[in-house]
Amino acid sequence: MQTYRLEGQGSIEKLALREEAMPHPDPRQIVVRVRATSLNRRDTMILNGTYPLAPRAGIVPLSDGAGEVVAVGDGTTRFAIGDRVTGSYFARWIDGRMHPGIVDQLGCTLDGMLREYALLDEQWAVRLPDHLSWQEAATFTCAGLTAWSALTGAQIPKPGQWVLTIGSGGVALFALQFAKLMGCRVAAITSRAEKAERLRALGADLVIAAAGTPEWGVKLREATGGIDLVVETGGPATFTQSLIASALYGRIVLLTVQDHNGKSVEIPGAVYQRSLVTIGRLFVGSRNGLEAMLVAVATHRLKPVLDKVFPFAEAHEAYRHFQRGDVFGKVVIDGA
Repeated sequence: MQTYRLEGQGSIEKLALREEAMPHPDPRQIVVRVRATSLNRRDTMILNGTYPLAPRAGIVPLSDGAGEVVAVGDGTTRFAIGDRVTGSYFARWIDGRMHPGIVDQLGCTLDGMLREYALLDEQWAVRLPDHLSWQEAATFTCAGLTAWSALTGAQIPKPGQWVLTIGSGGVALFALQFAKLMGCRVAAITSRAEKAERLRALGADLVIAAAGTPEWGVKLREATGGIDLVVETGGPATFTQSLIASALYGRIVLLTVQDHNGKSVEIPGAVYQRSLVTIGRLFVGSRNGLEAMLVAVATHRLKPVLDKVFPFAEAHEAYRHFQRGDVFGKVVIDGA
């Protein structure tokens, strides 16, 4: 079978395509014929050596992938041949709170999905909704669940409340879609005005182009009365404006705390002293959270937004396209 492995860090050339033997499942394992995978920011961080969790040497990259089960171990009870599945980002995190013993991640410390056949423990996978194509189904493990966790965490936003999303990457667009499913109003910040109509088409009630309105926090607060929940994917560059835009008792879910130049999020004291905003962090989510999200996806027949699809043989170009940053939705790599 064909398998990509990261044979070092620092450049796309370290991503090597190899011919390997077909995997055979142990009693509690499944073999998945991978039909599509997708990229997340963490995948480029792992490649560049800037991810906080050190990858295993020679790892198969990508947490996100979808395919059908083609072989099962004789002790497997969760799946049967023919089931459509995707992997769980934190493979050993089933439910409850995160703790240090369950930090293993597909595509980082555990072999990921950028291969023709994936060998997974049966506990590391979940079933997929039938209405999704393989390309669509391959996008939910990281970005989808992160957005879902941001919206369904400690305090779920109520219908009619305002949710703010930033940009047009996977997490931001999933957050927009999930917030609309929950009856929320959505404000969206985009770097480019030409993306505004696409965001409105997804349901955004208010869109501001940051290039023309760099001090967008005040404008948002005036227009909305204050944002109730910010899904903060912009990191240091946008945090101050997100704080200004927030309602008195708003919440900010902070996903990115440092940019590629090493700049970290700073809390402006003069702004924060006027605020009772709660700032929280999250790490994607558990397997049970992934299953709950996919139930909602199936119920509403939600479809993710795809930016571009690349053939398996062009995985390097998929990475390059993603790293250039001007995407609208998910970058997908078809199966071999």
